[in-house]
Amino acid sequence: MAGAIIENMSTKKLCIVGGILLVFQIIAFLVGGLIAPGPTTAVSYLSVKCVDARKNHHKTKWLMPWGPNQCDKIRDIEEAIPREIEANDIVFSVHIPLPSMEMSPWFQFMLFILQLDIAFKLNNQIRENAEVSMDVSLAYRDDAFAEWTEMAHERVPRKLKCTFTAPKTPEHEGRYYECDVLPFMEIGSVAHKFYLLNIRLPVNEKKKINVGIGEIKDIRLVGIHQNGGFTKVWFAMKTFLTPSIFIIMVWYWRRITMMSRPPVLLEKVIFALGISMTFINIPVEWFSIGFDWTWMLLFGDIRQGIFYAMLLSFWIIFCGEHMMDQHERNHIAGYWKQVGPIAVGSFCLFIFDMCERGVQLTNPFYSIWTTDVGTELAMAFIIVAGICLCLYFLFLCFMVFQVFRNISGKQSSLPAMSKVRRLHYEGLIFRFKFLMLITLACAAMTVIFFIVSQVTEGHWKWGGVTVQVNSAFFTGIYGMWNLYVFALMFLYAPSHKNYGEDQSNGEKKSTV
Repeated sequence: MAGAIIENMSTKKLCIVGGILLVFQIIAFLVGGLIAPGPTTAVSYLSVKCVDARKNHHKTKWLMPWGPNQCDKIRDIEEAIPREIEANDIVFSVHIPLPSMEMSPWFQFMLFILQLDIAFKLNNQIRENAEVSMDVSLAYRDDAFAEWTEMAHERVPRKLKCTFTAPKTPEHEGRYYECDVLPFMEIGSVAHKFYLLNIRLPVNEKKKINVGIGEIKDIRLVGIHQNGGFTKVWFAMKTFLTPSIFIIMVWYWRRITMMSRPPVLLEKVIFALGISMTFINIPVEWFSIGFDWTWMLLFGDIRQGIFYAMLLSFWIIFCGEHMMDQHERNHIAGYWKQVGPIAVGSFCLFIFDMCERGVQLTNPFYSIWTTDVGTELAMAFIIVAGICLCLYFLFLCFMVFQVFRNISGKQSSLPAMSKVRRLHYEGLIFRFKFLMLITLACAAMTVIFFIVSQVTEGHWKWGGVTVQVNSAFFTGIYGMWNLYVFALMFLYAPSHKNYGEDQSNGEKKSTV
């Protein structure tokens, strides 16, 4: 890739460009840390035990836990015995959100996990490999006095993983099992103000349905949704970054098409990386505020997958174009061994996502992890993707090693070159090493900031200033990779300067 701006730019100008990009990087972190609230909020819900004494339970009737039309309630299961209320007549009702609150499209998604409070009874213990079967109905409305509209109705099986730490003796009856939380529901949009869950635990001893699952006292849910304030900051960043990357991408390709030679492979890959970054930047999420687009989570995963696949491919080709012999360069076919694992790994993760979030488009209660076959299938996809990722990094590390060995060989021959040619190669080698270090720094910052955001409480306090660490991670890392792609397209665009015929033909001469 001869005649690029990075080859002809002085060290002073390169430092100025780096300083400007660093300022924008700091701003990206500060926007998330100081302006945006935390990215998500978790809300706990305790179900209310309603009584549905009708004979035809299959007919839809929505039982409200509170309000003017609240259901007939019982405080605990023991109260049902003297009133001759059967287990099939009890409905666990949960209203979302809590009283005097409303949901908003700015929340973007809803994720719920379920916790069962199960008491130990000698005559009703949890059997091995026990499975609870729930009959779940989900409804919505946008007015507090309107009728509920059914959104989903599914049978939801979940395997229980519970332990009882105390001895199983009569004096320990009534103590609770320690049970793992269970995945319950995920919805990719929050288009309505109010939601209602009615959960039934139908018992059928002949079919062994909900037999040997212990005595369920309560059902607790934890709902997680994106904060509206963070959503607005996130949308604003995407709206600002989209034209920035698009403009530099058009400028970059225009300079390439003005060259007398056709584009070389590295230039095409950088342009493709710019397209994938623009694709992930386009703020189509704005439409989710007015439309019930439940597929936005899946669409976001696909966009991220395309970008990361292009980024990994770029690193391989970037190293290869600075290392390979002339007859192997400038052809994508020469990288099939390195790019192959990226394609296989990306395909496996795509299939896994389609099996999870793809099915949730029609059944929000579905989870691939709830069955043995689904768990094995999911683990198989993840393991294959992990193996491909390991192979990729082995190839990448080997190629980086070869590139630096190639550079060392060039440095030994520098004294025999003319002064102009020597200065050019010295600057080129320095800038290649500089770009490699920047790439490693970006990758390291991503990993380090991710770890910090996981081990901290989500925010730091310095005096009267609160820094939202998790929000800073999202906005900072997102801004960092945008700046990385911006810098690539700017520094590797063809320069108006040239060093003569040695740099005018990018197809016939190795960069290093």
